[in-house]
Amino acid sequence: MKDEDVTRSELKGSRNTWQREAILDVVKSSDGFLSAQDIFSKLRAAKTPVGLTTVYRHLQILKEDNVIDSLKSPSGETLYRLCVSEVHHHHIVCNLCGYSDEIEAPEVEKWVEQTSGSRGFTQVSHTVEIYGLCDRCSKTKTGHRRSRT
Repeated sequence: MKDEDVTRSELKGSRNTWQREAILDVVKSSDGFLSAQDIFSKLRAAKTPVGLTTVYRHLQILKEDNVIDSLKSPSGETLYRLCVSEVHHHHIVCNLCGYSDEIEAPEVEKWVEQTSGSRGFTQVSHTVEIYGLCDRCSKTKTGHRRSRT
């Protein structure tokens, strides 16, 4: 996603505020997923007066507007990052270094549609997150930080 596209929430009727911009700046500056607490801590370190409740509220709005992605960590914590793709997608995440990539899975989409349809379900949603060790961490077992590409 390009920086100029990040204001999509404004186009969808959500009011753009300085707090939202500050939160979005933190998310944009990260190579991977961050928790709401991580974002709050970075804002506090930058002396930006945004409360934790405000962080959660704006993260929810940005998620609904498809500006950011979220996923549950293996421990159950919700993590956020800038959304790269505007189409429905899933994530593969390294448990050691935090590297993540967006993946499309047409086979999963077809299975979800068939399974839910055959049982009479409508308005279906789903998430698929794959966790493991990336190739680099598998080889070194030491972890590293690498940029999202």
